Amino acid sequence: MILSIIMPVLNEADTIEAALRALAPLRARGVEVIVADGGSSDDTPALARPLADRVFAAPRGRAMQMTTGAAAASGDALMFLHADTRLPEDADLLVLDALRAGHRWGRFDVRFDAGESFALIAWMMNLRSCLTGIATGDQAMFMTRDAFARAGGFPPIALMEDIALSARLKRLARPVCLHARVTTAARRWRQHGTLRTVLLMWRLRLGYFFGADPTKLAQRYGYAPTKFNDSKS
Repeated sequence: MILSIIMPVLNEADTIEAALRALAPLRARGVEVIVADGGSSDDTPALARPLADRVFAAPRGRAMQMTTGAAAASGDALMFLHADTRLPEDADLLVLDALRAGHRWGRFDVRFDAGESFALIAWMMNLRSCLTGIATGDQAMFMTRDAFARAGGFPPIALMEDIALSARLKRLARPVCLHARVTTAARRWRQHGTLRTVLLMWRLRLGYFFGADPTKLAQRYGYAPTKFNDSKS
């Protein structure tokens, strides 16, 4: 079983090299790394090319970028990784072991790069995910290619594409919750305030649950209409 990691990016020149260098040990073990660029106006694609197996342009929007990346991937196992999320060093082995054991999809526990002040938020996110069977992009979702295809892939929506795909995958099987932790950036939480961000996330989720237009939710989240759904969550 071969694992392909798909990373959607947009204007990540400051961080893309570090993100891809962190994946070098996995590439050495045979993992394929694909970067799907949504039309960066900086040097992101040029910086990524020496450090990835494939870098290509994709229609802007995280869902479309990840779908395009999955179509180009050669692996029979897929992982979708944000540029600001770092994997545990044995992530590829953990994923492949889980999928070979019969699980069809899953995710990692998450922690933030902001120390203990964000530990409670991460704990609540992980608990909620285990209880509901819904994963988010920050948790490095992974699945077999067959499960991705049977679930119909990511819907082409502006926000909540990870929630939507999780709901589809749940119809196939419950996710495996790997308790090894990925580390994701807390920059949005710092920028906008912890409580404010928590409340906003819940409002957006409730809005999506009750049928709100994902494009309008994306705008409320802070994306301009032509820039929504980039590589940040």
